[in-house]
Amino acid sequence: MGRGSSRTRRLAVTLGVNIALAAGQLVAGVVAHSSGLLADAGHNITDVAGLTMSLVAVRWALRPRSREHSFGYHRGTILAALGNAAIIAAVTAAIVVVSVQRLLHPRAVEGGIVVGVALGAFALNALAAWILRERGRDLNMRSVALHMTADAAASLVVAVAGLLILIDAHLRFADPVASLAVGVLIIVQAYRLLAASLGVLLESTPTDVDLDALTGAMVSVPGVAEVHDLHVWSISSEVRALSAHVMVVGHPSLEEAQAIGDTVKAVVAGPFTIAHCTLELECERCTDEESDPCLMDSLSAHASPTHR
Repeated sequence: MGRGSSRTRRLAVTLGVNIALAAGQLVAGVVAHSSGLLADAGHNITDVAGLTMSLVAVRWALRPRSREHSFGYHRGTILAALGNAAIIAAVTAAIVVVSVQRLLHPRAVEGGIVVGVALGAFALNALAAWILRERGRDLNMRSVALHMTADAAASLVVAVAGLLILIDAHLRFADPVASLAVGVLIIVQAYRLLAASLGVLLESTPTDVDLDALTGAMVSVPGVAEVHDLHVWSISSEVRALSAHVMVVGHPSLEEAQAIGDTVKAVVAGPFTIAHCTLELECERCTDEESDPCLMDSLSAHASPTHR
């Protein structure tokens, strides 16, 4: 609860900063005829939407689990990150269109206004990134912190473009070029968010989990002969689950088997940060000659033609 409250406060402060910043950049971009500032304002508008979704998701994830939602509402933060990626992609398209139009039909740009506003935006975005930083793996918080970091870099790019225009007015093409550079940053950002979010929603194995090392740790527990049908997935960025069939040595009693299972859970909980572990203990491997009925692949292999 403490971490959730802290995240809520930090997201709320950053949201307020970005609302003010986006409004100021939008007005300055129109006054200075700067597509670079308008692109940066567009990026900050996506941050306002993204921060709002992230704030709602953090509050949502704090709700207690129920019968209908036995794993709780942790996936809300992943949906927020996925929504962030979608918004970023849409705004990127608009930025590219405006930038190309300005390259084809250049306009005089007020370099002084561009430099001043862009440097101010850089300072505020850097402050926001510092407020949101944390060591955890939470994809939702990582997404908004990455937003702020990319915004700070984008603002620097726009400031450089404004400085070039101040040095030589004929370099006004630097402004739309800067906005295109901002667009590239956004595209990279959106791709990373989309890939990470889809990885969780598709219940892929977390990228930092070595399945061989995980299996080895489980087999190292006294009384464990083999581990198979192992599945590891993420419910959210910080909540992981595991299910596996564990073949035990000999024919232990129920109490002895439970003790083995508890030890296996303890072994995977710390080093691999597995929060929820479901084990099926076996005395013999559930293998039927060439096919393994434990594996989900066998469902499609034995499906009737009417279900294919």
